[in-house]
Amino acid sequence: MYGVPGFAFANPGSDMIPQVPFEQPKNLFRYGEQSLWSTQLHNVNTALANGTFRLFTTPLGQVGQGFSSGLTIAETSLKEGGRIPAGVAFDAYGLSCLVYAGSQVANVLTTLAVPLNTVETITDLVNVQNNGTLTWDFVQTQVDIAPLHLIGAGGGAFGSVSTTQNATQIGSMNNGAGSIWMYRKHPISLPGNSTFSILLRYGANTAAVGATNPLALKVAMFGFYKTAIEIG
Repeated sequence: MYGVPGFAFANPGSDMIPQVPFEQPKNLFRYGEQSLWSTQLHNVNTALANGTFRLFTTPLGQVGQGFSSGLTIAETSLKEGGRIPAGVAFDAYGLSCLVYAGSQVANVLTTLAVPLNTVETITDLVNVQNNGTLTWDFVQTQVDIAPLHLIGAGGGAFGSVSTTQNATQIGSMNNGAGSIWMYRKHPISLPGNSTFSILLRYGANTAAVGATNPLALKVAMFGFYKTAIEIG
């Protein structure tokens, strides 16, 4: 099995000898696929021109990002706002942004299940799609991602609005049902304990949200996580 001391019987780089460490490893790594998402709510009549809104900062159960009550699993998956937990690394290779509308009673949000099939809701959709952008914010460094019209919704209801003979509006619009668009080849790496957020920014020519329906934008990151499991 062994040759002359100091000389390997076979080339260590060959397939004959497995790459086994000489000492017991201290940890193992667990890999998996996962999504992280966060939602910004724009209430009715909210001014958007030159506005900046920060996503991925409010965790589950906390109030923020335009919501007057604690965020639920439909709005975010974050257990801790703005930070990747220790011992976990995340590589984001997909990014989507879904635009959808809600209803309210006495200025209180009641649902986020309103079809984008009226003049106001479609106008709001086109407004944020044409004027909104996303930007990474890594505390001291900001990196522009893309305008919203280049970032698909990642699926969902979409299409056109038609009117039946009794003037009932049917159908719904959104910002596209294509595949998640960004970072398919070059993922964004977020090491454990790193802090981050995504900025939703609007230009000077952005109109205010309409007077009837609140508007929500849900940004989702899809990627791989790696967790270190201590074994010794």
